[in-house]
Amino acid sequence: MRALLDTHALLWWLSDNPKLTKPAARVIADTRNTVIVSAASVWEIATKVRLGKLPTAADLVADFVGQMEREGFELLAVSVEHAIRGGLLPGPHKDPFDRMLIAQAQAEHLPIVSNETVFDAYGIRRVW
Repeated sequence: MRALLDTHALLWWLSDNPKLTKPAARVIADTRNTVIVSAASVWEIATKVRLGKLPTAADLVADFVGQMEREGFELLAVSVEHAIRGGLLPGPHKDPFDRMLIAQAQAEHLPIVSNETVFDAYGIRRVW
């Protein structure tokens, strides 16, 4: 299985946070799965570090690629197709990071590991 991580799922995995559900943790931990992290997630994390909303993630941002390699996660760049799809997504959900993750999950046919129930309205499979 290939699965895209939502930003909070990534952060909760890395911090061993109990908010990550057992089904979500199983998907991430299963070495047969390909776990994918979007460039949009590091953009979101870096933005929140800069704004002082996530100071504990400064070290993660400083070595993001290295940390993802150590976890065995694949990185997914934001393509022009993703950007167009994300920009044109219907609905009132305004979070640009979530919209990009939805667009990427749609375009790449990936389930997303997330607690965001709003994702269900966009026809993507959500694991939580």
